[in-house]
Amino acid sequence: MRFHETGIKVRFNETDPYGVAWHGHYITWMEVGRNALAGEFGLGPLQLAEAGFMGPVVAIELKFLKPAKFNDELTVRTTLRRTRTATIEFVTDILAADGAKLASGITTHALTDMDGTLQFLMPPVIRKRLDRMFDWLEL
Repeated sequence: MRFHETGIKVRFNETDPYGVAWHGHYITWMEVGRNALAGEFGLGPLQLAEAGFMGPVVAIELKFLKPAKFNDELTVRTTLRRTRTATIEFVTDILAADGAKLASGITTHALTDMDGTLQFLMPPVIRKRLDRMFDWLEL
């Protein structure tokens, strides 16, 4: 199994009064990682829209294990999980420079048309792009 990796540096404005990265920024970092991966396979938000679809987030799971602090160099490691429905699930680990896992999470994206109608079957154009990504990730 392979992963897509994106580097993040914790900025001062991302820290809270306790001196650690505020928990809400982890969701943003997950978004940065998944958009970087998805964009390489024609599945970024604008690319989905050009194909006539949207992929709104319908669920987020996030587990915090260790805090990140100002100026820490982080790695956002992103992969996919196969689903049986017309959804896309990104699995993310946020790692410290020494490789320690700081957080892990999953975002689930429903697939809709541009009017917001939920798709129950994966459209062929999206399936083809997902299959390319699964092949690259060796899943």
